[in-house]
Amino acid sequence: MADEQPEEIDPIKQRDRRNLAIALGLGVFIVLVFAVTILKIGGSVVERSF
Repeated sequence: MADEQPEEIDPIKQRDRRNLAIALGLGVFIVLVFAVTILKIGGSVVERSF
């Protein structure tokens, strides 16, 4: 048992997980910026008809 090496993580799976984490973080950031912008401008902008 002392000679067992830890399982090597597949670099492709590791890259995919990192890309997913970056994509989710970017998505959350975009939603947050959108929400703050709407709150600062005012909610009535959304209800305005053209």
